[in-house]
Order: sequence, then C-alpha cells, then structure tokens
Amino acid sequence: MASFTLQGIPVSRGIAIGRAHLLRPAALDVQHYLVAQEQIEAEVKRLQDAITQVHKELQTIWADLPQDAPTELGAFLDVHALILSDPMISEAPLDIIRSRHYNAEWALVTQIDVLSAQFDEIEDDYLRERKADIQQVAERVLKVLTGSANTLPRVGGIDERSANMIVVARDISPADMMQFRDAAFNGFVTDEGGQNSHTAIVSRSLGIPAVVGVGNASRLIDQDDWLIIDSDAGVVIVAPSPLVLEQYRERQALLVKARKKLLKLKKTPAITQDGVEITLLANIELPDHALAAMEAGASGVGLFRSEFLFMGRTGHVHKLPTEEEQFIAYRNAVQAMKGRPVTIRTLDVGADKPLDTTDHNILNPALGLRAIRYCLAEPQIFMTQLRAMLRASAFGPVHILIPMMAHAFEIDQSLAMIEQAKAELAAENKKFDTGILVGAMIEVPAAALTLPLFVKKLDFLSVGTNDLIQYTLAIDRADHEVAHLYNDIHPAILQLLHMTVTAGEKAGIPVAICGGMAGDRRLTRLLIGMGFRELSMPAALLPEIKQEILNTNLESLQPHIRKILRSYDPQVIQESVSALGNVA
Repeated sequence: MASFTLQGIPVSRGIAIGRAHLLRPAALDVQHYLVAQEQIEAEVKRLQDAITQVHKELQTIWADLPQDAPTELGAFLDVHALILSDPMISEAPLDIIRSRHYNAEWALVTQIDVLSAQFDEIEDDYLRERKADIQQVAERVLKVLTGSANTLPRVGGIDERSANMIVVARDISPADMMQFRDAAFNGFVTDEGGQNSHTAIVSRSLGIPAVVGVGNASRLIDQDDWLIIDSDAGVVIVAPSPLVLEQYRERQALLVKARKKLLKLKKTPAITQDGVEITLLANIELPDHALAAMEAGASGVGLFRSEFLFMGRTGHVHKLPTEEEQFIAYRNAVQAMKGRPVTIRTLDVGADKPLDTTDHNILNPALGLRAIRYCLAEPQIFMTQLRAMLRASAFGPVHILIPMMAHAFEIDQSLAMIEQAKAELAAENKKFDTGILVGAMIEVPAAALTLPLFVKKLDFLSVGTNDLIQYTLAIDRADHEVAHLYNDIHPAILQLLHMTVTAGEKAGIPVAICGGMAGDRRLTRLLIGMGFRELSMPAALLPEIKQEILNTNLESLQPHIRKILRSYDPQVIQESVSALGNVA
C-alpha cells in the first residue's frame, strides 16, 4: 500500500516502530428498544449485575498490578471505581429504565450523553478530558451487557508480526492498558485525547512514544500495518518506505542511548555551570503520584491539584470528600515525599466545572464563579479543605496555594479563614504546622499588575502559565479556531513573567512556575535566565529539564535575556529564544 502520514498531538518524546494492533472499543451506538412493563425490573437487574461485574474486574486488575506498574494506572483505576459507584452512573440509568422503559444499554448511553455534554462545558483542559473516564467506564459496562471484549497478543512465542506492537484505538482506558503489561507494545496512537488524556499521562510516565487526537487513525490504519510514531513531531507514518524506515531506526537508536544517560541524573542536583541551584518539583493529581515524583528525583511537589479528589461525585454535593478523606489523601502524599515540601492548591472548581448538576447559564464560564471565588462563596467546603490541609501539615512540610486571586479582599478573607481553621484545630487539640506557608497562583493579569499587594501578605507565589496566557491574550485554549493564537512567548506574557519574578526577588519570597512552560525544555533557559529558581512539572519531564539546567551558564545568558525582554517583535523574540539553546 502507498505510504501516508497522519498528524496529531505529541504527548511524549521518542520514536516507535512496529505493527499496528487495532483495539476495538465497545460501541456506544447500541441497540435501542422499549422494555415491556413486566420486564422492567429484570432489565434493571441486568444493568446492576453488569455494574457489579465491572466492579469486580477493576478490583481484580488493581490487585494484580505489578510492583513496577506506573502509579498513574492504580490512581486511574481508583477513579474509574469511584465513577462506577457514583449514583449518576449506578442509579440514574436505572431510573431511566423504569421511567422511559429503555433497555439497559440505551439507558446507560442516554445518561452518559448527558454527563459528557456537561464535561464539554468545562474550561479546564485537564478536567474536561476526564469525560473520557466516564465514557470508558460506560464502555466497560457495555462490554459485559453485550458480551464483547478486546484481546491483545501475549508475549511468548511472538514473531515479527506481534513484536513491537503499536496500539491504535479511538481511546484507551486505564483498565484496558493493564493488558499491555504482558504484550510487546511500544507506542500508542489514538483518535481522541489531548495533553491530559489517560494515554498521554501514562505514556509519559512509561516513557513510551504516543500521538493522540489524530482523528481517524483507527479507521485509516489497518491491522498489522507498519507504523512509525514520531512523537516529537506528532506524526504517524503509515506503511513507510524502506529508506524512511532505516532513517528512523537510526534516530531511534540514538534516542534510546540518550534516555539511558538521562536516568543517571536522578540524584544529581540541578545546578547550572556557574553554580546556581534550581529547584525541580513535580505536579501531581492524586496522592499515589507522589511516588512517581520521588522516583524522578523531585525536590518536592510544586502543585497538588486537589480538585481530582472531588471528581466522580457530580451532582451530589453532600457526598463531597469529607475532612477525614481529604486529610488522609494529603497526609499520604506528604508522607510519601519523606520531608520534601508538598504544595496543595485549594479547590479550583466552579462556574465551568460546578460540583452540582444545577444548570449554569454563563456566557463566559472562565470569567465566572471559580477557584477562590467559588471557595469564598462556599465557606463550609473551603473550611473543610483548609482543616484537612492543616492537619496533614503535622506529618511534613505543607504549603497552601490559592488559585485565581486578583483582589485584596480575596487575600484577606482567605488568610482569615486559614486562621479560623487553625483556631478550631487548636481548640480541638489537633496538631498542625502553626507556621504553614500560604501562597497565591499568579494566573490573572490583574494579579501580575498588583504584585506589591501579594508579596506584602503572602509567603510565596506560583505562576500558572496556562491560565495567565489564556486570560492575557483573551484566548480560549480549548477552542481550536483560535488555538494558533496561543503563544507562551508573546511579549505581553514575557513582561508579566519578568514583573512577577522581579517582585518576588525584591520582596525576598520564592516565585515558582507550575504551568506548562515549566516542563518545556525549549523554554528552560529562558525561564531560569529571567530569574525563576523553582520549576514544577510532570515527574517524567524532570530528567530532561535537569539536563538542560546542568548544561546552562546563567551569566552567559543574561545579554540574550535582556535583548528578549526589550523586544516586542514576535519574530525577534522567537529567534532569540531559539538561539538560547546555543549559548555556551
């Protein structure tokens, strides 16, 4: 067949070469028929039995996880079990069967469509992509209802046709991924997904090349087609010529050698050639992720996205995680880091990602009641979380990070609530760190333009570059029609970053970057040259960022950094940033 190329989203580094293995999901396009009145309860039981069976499957998979399995897999299996237990999945479809007489499959898919539409309205990339969790849980239940299943070739007696398998699928669930531990696979290609999809997260943690969001890959690629994944470029080459195949094999060998070299840097401090130490931290979503951070050699957790603990409970505010549940989760992360600091961001939900199913007719959800605005409007939820964080601080260093602050009263009210939480715990004789550090996310331009207000009242700052770029450039980063305008080195962004780090230096408080820019190796020299001394990123990216730091002489960068900050010409900035990589 003739060779052709598909373009997608690169989510990990490296090159994979192998045969295509198509993973067929259970179709969400199921049979639709009405059930007779006398058969309603039998149909309800059929769905309940399927849900129970999937629960058992997930428990078995979890119990059989090998010790070397990525922590992300266990965490995602926990999330799937939680979603499966949520009444929006376990009870709402049963009500649809009883009220509308739909068959079990139709009722389940109807409910999934409602939930998926709600997730489509979420502004945050990471949480919006969690829609895939709900769909994957539904597909697993549908497999039981319809009797369908996916199988993968097992290692043992493999030949060239089954070795070096590249999985091609519409999307891949964490449970399905567990089949891969016994299979000879070395890459992923999916029709759907983005930077924060399961396939992206797990492929990064495994160091396996992957390209997601390809569109029609699972329909255009045939079983056993030869594929090349160039996950640096986001390209999938189907049926490559012998010459192209040989060129990529040579590049692949060089990358494997370089990766082995990087692994030796785990215990090496991230110090520039002229003696400046940079603190490298990890971003995590669940307590189990702290183990991966330790494995990668992180100096601490720079961002614990606490909203992940609240997922899977949509529509049932009274079933939000209790203080005790949150305390245990935070404590586990703190203990796993063995004395290294853990920065926990307070709940970043609201407006576009509400904790209940009430309709929110908001034209601009990103500008609505979210993050600290939501927490101050729901003081009981906020107080419960603050108490849990404070209690966890008795087991190791905890920093509280508050997102999306822009007003003086938000700072004052947040600090007052923290003091109230301390007073309550002290009255109850519960231990906590009385000197716990409190910081703010700088992700709203107003915050970056009023930094004296922040540095006077807070202990540290952390720049959320993803939102800062979105709000500064007035670009919805989830809107494909304006995605090309999203520019992390726009002169306005660079000026705001420079203002923030300079204000921190003058006040003597640390300023970190925990957004996407921190994990982009192409921007490492720019950021540390501007003065940032703390970078927080996905754990798997730490080694390559550390290598870049070790090869950098900060003093030599300074003339180039000054040139970049003086310029407002996008072309000049782009060329100058690229040239930083060649500065000796």
